[in-house]
Amino acid sequence: MDNPILWTLISIQVFMGAFDTLVHHEGTERLAWRASQKHELRLHGVRNFFYAIIFMAFAWLEPHGAFTVILASILTIEVLITLWDFVEEDLTRKLPATERINHTLLALNYGAILALAAPYLWEWAFLPTALLPVSYGWWSVMATLSAIGVGVFSARDLLAAARSDRLDRGDPAALVAGLKPRQCILITGGTGFIGTRLVEAMVGAGHHVTVLTRDLRKVDQLAQPVRIIASLDMIDDADCFDAIINLAGDAVAGGLWTATKRAKIIASRVDMTRALNALIERLNDKPGCLINGSAVGWYGLQDDRDDTKLTEVSPASPAFVHDVCAAWETETAPISAQGVRVVILRIGLVLGVDGGMLAKLLTPFEFGAGGIMGQGRQWMSWIEHDDMIRVIAHAIASENITGPVNAVAPHPVRNEDFSKDLAVALHRPMWLRFPGWLLGGLLGELGRETMLSGQRVVPARLLESGFAFRHTALAPMLRQITGAKGGGTLPATKPNHITPGPAPSHRSTV
Repeated sequence: MDNPILWTLISIQVFMGAFDTLVHHEGTERLAWRASQKHELRLHGVRNFFYAIIFMAFAWLEPHGAFTVILASILTIEVLITLWDFVEEDLTRKLPATERINHTLLALNYGAILALAAPYLWEWAFLPTALLPVSYGWWSVMATLSAIGVGVFSARDLLAAARSDRLDRGDPAALVAGLKPRQCILITGGTGFIGTRLVEAMVGAGHHVTVLTRDLRKVDQLAQPVRIIASLDMIDDADCFDAIINLAGDAVAGGLWTATKRAKIIASRVDMTRALNALIERLNDKPGCLINGSAVGWYGLQDDRDDTKLTEVSPASPAFVHDVCAAWETETAPISAQGVRVVILRIGLVLGVDGGMLAKLLTPFEFGAGGIMGQGRQWMSWIEHDDMIRVIAHAIASENITGPVNAVAPHPVRNEDFSKDLAVALHRPMWLRFPGWLLGGLLGELGRETMLSGQRVVPARLLESGFAFRHTALAPMLRQITGAKGGGTLPATKPNHITPGPAPSHRSTV
C-alpha cells in the first residue's frame, strides 16, 4: 500500500484526532473527569484500541485472505462506533463549535481513506491467507507512534470510564439543607466554578435563583429552572431577595499581570460591588444578607519559613493579591451601612475535579508530568468544592456571622505535601520539580505570588460558629474526589448545625 496520497490522508487523520483528544477531550471538555460521560469514554476507549490495530497493521503488515477480511471488519466497526459516539455526545453534552467542525472533517477524511484503501483490500482479500511484513519508511514510523499514542489514550479512557461512578458526589441539594425553604437568591458569577455548583445545589433544593452573567454561552451548563439576567437593571425595584451572593470577578490567574490586566482584575470586582450597592439602594425591600467573595490573598505573602496561623484578625502584608482583595472588601462598606448583613468570604484554593486549580493539574499529574513548585514550602490553604458550597449556605443561614470569614479547611499544607498527596491519589510517580527562577521568569509577579508564595490560613470564625467540615485532611479528600480505588465514598452531607433566625418577611417575586 505504497500510496503517498493515502499516507498523507492518514497523517492528517492522526493530526486531527490528536487535536480533538488534547484540545477538546482533555482540555476544554475534560471528559475523563465528568461522571456523565462514562459511555462516551468507553466508546472512545474501544475506538482508539481499534485505531491502534489499524495503524500497526498498515505500518508493518500486508494482510491477505482472512486477515484482510478481519481488517476490513475492524474498519467497518470503527465507523459504527463513531456514529454511536456522535449520538452519545449529542445526548449528554453540548459540543463546542470547533469540536463539531473537527468531527465533520475527521469523518470526511476517514471516508477518503476508506475509498483509497478499498481497492487494496479488495485485491488482498482474494489472496491466500497470510501476513506479509512490509515497511514504508517514515510512514511506518509515524503510524507506529500514532498506534502507541492512541493505545495509551484507549487505556486511559477505559480506566476513566471505570472510575466515573466513583466521581458521583450525590444530591447537590443536600449541600444547602440548612437553609429555610424556598429562598430567593441572586448570584453574580453564577457560571463560574463555584457558582455553577452553587446554582445546582440551590435549584435542586427548590430555591428561586437569579443569575447575573454576561457570558450567555455558559448558561446551558446551569441547572434549571433559573432566571438569567445580563444586567442588574433587569431587576425591578419590587423584586425581593433573601440573599445576594457576589462571586463575580476577572480571573486573577487568567494572564500575566500587565498594568491593564491588574486594573481589569480590580475594576471587575469593585464595579460589580458598587452596582450591587446601587441595586440595594433602590430595592423596596433590602436583602437579608450579602455574601461577598474575597480570597486568602488578603493576608498578602507569608514567608515559607513562617508557620504563623492566620485568622480573621491577623494583619496583612504587601502584595498585589492583597490589593485586589482589600479593594473588593472595602466596596462592601456602603452596603453594610444600608443595614444589610455582609459576610466576606476569604476563599482559599477550592479543590474539585470540575474546575479551578486542581482541574488544571489533573492531566499533567495523570501522565507523570506533575511536580513541586519551587522549594515546595509555600503554604496552600484549601477547601473542598462542596464544602465551599456548604460554607456559603452556612453564612446565609447564620445571622450572627458578619464580616470576614476564612473559607478554608482547618489544615493547610505545604506545596510539596500537596503534590505528593495528589500523585498518590492518582497512583502516579511524582519526580519533577519546577524551579522558582523558571516560574518567576516566565510568569513574573503572577508566578511569584500565586505559585511560589502562600498563606497558612485557618477558619477560626467558621469553627467558632459550629460549622462542621466534611473534609479536614487533604490526602483522604483527594483520594475521594478523584475516585481513587480504596479512597472511600463521599460521606453523606448533613445540614449544618445552626439555629436559624426568624423567617424573612419577604419573598422574591422573580
